Parts: sequence; C-alpha cells; structure tokens
Amino acid sequence: MGALSVSPQSSPAGRVRKPVERELPDYLPARMVNEFVYCPRLFFYEWVEGVFRESVDTVEGQFQHKRVDAPGVRGKGAEMAKPGEIGEERIESRSVTLSSEPHKIIAKIDLLEGADGVVTPVDYKHGRPRQTDAGLELWPADRVQLAAQGLVLRESGYRCEEGVGYYAQTKQRVRVKFTDELMTETGAAIAQAWALARGGEMPPPLVDSPKCPRCSLVGICLPDETNSLRLAPGAGPVLVRGAVQLSLFPEAFESPLPTPEPRLLVAPRDDLRPLYLNAQGLRVGKSGGVLQMRDKDDLKQEVRIGEICQVNLMGNIQVSTQAIQALCEAGKPVCYFSQGGWFYGITTGLNQKNVFLRRAQFRLAEEDWFQLALARKLVAGKVRNQRTMLQRNHLEPSPQSLLSLKQMMEQAERAGSLQQLLGIEGNAARVYFGDFAGMIKLEQDSGQDASPFRFDFSGRNRRPPRDAVNALLSLGYSLLAKDLTIACYAVGFDPYIGFYHQPRFGRPALALDLMEPFRALIADSAVLTAINTGMVTPEDFVQAGPDVALTPSGRKAFFRAYELRMDALATHPIFEYRVSYRRLLEIQARLLARYLEGEISEYPVFVTR
Repeated sequence: MGALSVSPQSSPAGRVRKPVERELPDYLPARMVNEFVYCPRLFFYEWVEGVFRESVDTVEGQFQHKRVDAPGVRGKGAEMAKPGEIGEERIESRSVTLSSEPHKIIAKIDLLEGADGVVTPVDYKHGRPRQTDAGLELWPADRVQLAAQGLVLRESGYRCEEGVGYYAQTKQRVRVKFTDELMTETGAAIAQAWALARGGEMPPPLVDSPKCPRCSLVGICLPDETNSLRLAPGAGPVLVRGAVQLSLFPEAFESPLPTPEPRLLVAPRDDLRPLYLNAQGLRVGKSGGVLQMRDKDDLKQEVRIGEICQVNLMGNIQVSTQAIQALCEAGKPVCYFSQGGWFYGITTGLNQKNVFLRRAQFRLAEEDWFQLALARKLVAGKVRNQRTMLQRNHLEPSPQSLLSLKQMMEQAERAGSLQQLLGIEGNAARVYFGDFAGMIKLEQDSGQDASPFRFDFSGRNRRPPRDAVNALLSLGYSLLAKDLTIACYAVGFDPYIGFYHQPRFGRPALALDLMEPFRALIADSAVLTAINTGMVTPEDFVQAGPDVALTPSGRKAFFRAYELRMDALATHPIFEYRVSYRRLLEIQARLLARYLEGEISEYPVFVTR
C-alpha cells in the first residue's frame, strides 16, 4: 500500500499548509475501516469531521440491524465462551464488541458463530454481493471490514479462519478466507486510516465514480462540482491534498480519466419548510415530536418537528425549554426577529463540529490579500446580478445605467483595496436603486391612490425604512441574512468572521459576505413579486413616527412571496443543473469551504445569465 503523505503542502495561492495534528478517540471502529477503503473522503467526513446524514440506504440498514444489535447468546450458558472453551456445540452470539490494542481498533460484530474451536464473524450488509465470473464475492470494503474483525478476534485469543458477509437484499451469505495476504493488507489499511485521521488533509473526491450518486453525503461532498472546478481548463494550480494510494484494493477505486464536465446529479427534493410564527403572544410547547402553538390556553396549530427545517419567531413569542431542546437535538435552528423583522440571532444545536474549517477561516480572515481577492469576486458578482435584474425586469432600462454597472463590475474585479470596493459597491447601488422604480409594475386599480402608503420608490433608506418599498427590502434582507447564517452553521463556518464585511459585535459578517450576490436575485425579486402580483398591498403597512412597517397580515403575505422565491429553481451557470435557491445557498457556502481549504483555486460566485 502506498504511503500517505502528510508533509507541508502549498495552496493554490502559494500559501504553505502545515500538517494538522488532531486528537482522536482511542480506537478506530472497524466499520470506519470499511468507509476508508470504500472512499477515503467519506471516511474523513464521518470520522474526522463528525459529519453524517441519513439516506434511504442508511435508514434501511439500521432497520435491518435491529435484531443483530440486541446482545444475546445461544448454545452455551448466558455468556460468550472464552478462547479455548469453544467445543463441538454450535454457539451464536449477537452484537459482540472486542478491541485490538496493537491496531487500536474496535469492532462490533453483528453475529459470531462458533463450533469445533473456531469462531466466524458474520457481518450484515444492506445491499447485494458483488457478482464476478468466479461467482459471488464480498465487496472490497466489506472484505476488509470482516478481516479487521478477524484481526480483533485473533488478538483476543480466538481461532478465526474466515468471515461471512450476509447481504440482506438478496438474503445470501458470502464467505471470505482470512489469508495471510488479506490480513497483512488489512493491517496496512488500518494504519493508513489512522495516519490520514491524525494529520492528513481532506482527500480529493472520487472522479466520476458510480458510488457518489447513492452516497448520503453527496450533497455535502459535492464531488463532481469540486472536481469540475479543480480540473477546469485555466483554473490555475490546485492543491491536491491527502493523496491516498489504495493499491491493495485497486478495484474499489477504478474510475475513468478525470473530466472537467460534472455529471448531472439529481439532488433530492427537500420537502422540509421553514415555520414562521408571527402572531404576538403565542406560546410554543412540545408534545412528543410535535410543536404546539397556543394563544393562552387555546391550541391554535400543531406542526411535526420532522416536517420543518427551521423556526422563525417574529416578535413576542415564547418557546418552552423542552421545545428548544427538541429542536436543537433535531438540528432545526430557531431564529429570532424583532416584530418589525430585524434579525436578532439564532439558537442551534452542537452541530458545528468542523473546527478545522473554522481554523482556516480565522487564519485567512487575517490575510489582507485573501480578503481582497474574495471581496472582489463578491462585489463584482453582486453588481452583475443587479445589472441582470434591470435587464430582465425594467420596463425600459437606461443604457447609461447598464453601461455604468458593467464598468463598475470591471472596476470591482481590479480594485486595489476594500475601501475602494466599498466605494464601487456604493456607486453601483446608487445606479441600481435609481432605476429600481422601473421594475415596479402595478395595475391601475391597485388601490394605492386611496392609501397613505404608496409603492413609489425614490431611493434606498433604512434604520428605519421610511416608505413601503424600503420596509419590504429591509425585511427581505433580514430573512436572507438569516438563511445564509443557517447555511454557514450547516457547513461549519463561524458566521461572525467575514472577509469583505469586517467583524462587528453581533453582525454575521460571513453570512453578509455570501449574501451580496444574492440580494438582487432573492430579496429584491421577492419584493417585486409581492408588489407586482398584489400579494402585499398598501393596506398592509402601518407607520409609527418615521418608521414604516408591515402589519402581521402583510408580513405573512411577504413570507409567502419570499419562500416562493427560495423554492424557485435556478440553473447553476457552471454546473448547469437546476436547484432551488435554498439549496443553492448551501452549495455556495460549501464551495467557499472548498476554497478556504485549498481544494479549488477560486471561489465561483453565483451569477445568473
């Protein structure tokens, strides 16, 4: 087996990365050796970074393991026989856990069969065995997991000559002999897995592998997207890190030559929806897996926790400790807003496990050159998307405005400092919002003449917004900042350490960085939809002093417009597949993580055609 390199390496930008020393559990689970042989990147995500996501296969596998996971012995007393005590009588022991000190691995054996002084581990698998010209065989990763169990049994004093894989889908048993060659290869695989976990970098993704589409972490790993950006012509030098040469199991990693074209992966539809609680005085409790919303003693609504992706509290709404604990355990963030829509903060569970990504984030946030390189792309992408919005939605866009935005987009790409970028961004906003009124297309019978609130727009104002359009824009930006803060937490970032937006108390600077290219595409678009379709009317606003705000019914209507936009499908300009804007926010956050960790040479800002 080839050696695993953990020496210092250079990033795409020429920065030197030192080996990372990690503290890990005392023992490596045998099932993680399986993951390592199957895909080193999957192993790194699951065991080093603690990332896991359910899929149909994992859920079915857990169900199939229910019986064997219950400890029990049949055939000899109440306990598993010790080494040397196994006679002719057949013994079956379920869920046996043993460890190996020399290899520092621990194995939970689904079923241990013993007779005639020999024990045989049986491992239950969800799928079907490998079919070859020689007959049925174990898959390479399954073979090495069984061999690891054999190592543990032998070191515990048992005589173990072979293992059995039971494939639940076809109800077939497949045997493998524990030859000296297999056991030596397995020991080397265990050592290499430990080396990668202790100090190696994230291994590169598999290239065009049939394993990826059914992998539960494909939406986190983004193998084709990452490879496309790493291998694209003209992408520049790219750090290839954590190279793992699994020469012992070459058939596990057979794949065609790399290609910069990503396969069209069909992302699973996300049926989970945000829950917005808008009525003042509500109390939220929990009964089992259900959230219960009450007004005093009256039960107003019930929502299953498993059917929502987040909870948004607008104003004076109380949530019980039991409900918050359940939401944290389920990974559902709770977001807090003022009654007027100002985003205060977020409560989330202990799911920010990727400390190594945050270390890279903190380190690069102190590098002026990195801040500027990323900020240029974010501002240029924002200006380009503003220009596209005017081209798509304005009744008669001004040629001078379009030309000015194009010039400022080019200036942003060449800006020499963050201060210069701020000036370019401010000038672009002045031009864009100067023509914003031309995208408001109301019917003549809209009724705004009979209301003190009109959808006239003369420019951007905030804190507080002083007209109806600006009130909608401010609420839209608050909702978008909330969703990108959630995306940052999901990936493992610290949302308060940004690159373009500098740290400020209580401000999610990184979420605001990621938000820049999406302001026009999501928040502004939702505002225009709400106004132009009559979802929000002048009667949905109230005024207190100079502040104009939405009524509860108006907020509810705008939430619907915003969520319609988040559910809308957009074609990614690089990968050319269609995903919802909500999914797109997470994809972009994960691509930023790839950039910070040195896997890709540039951050691909999302811009629409």
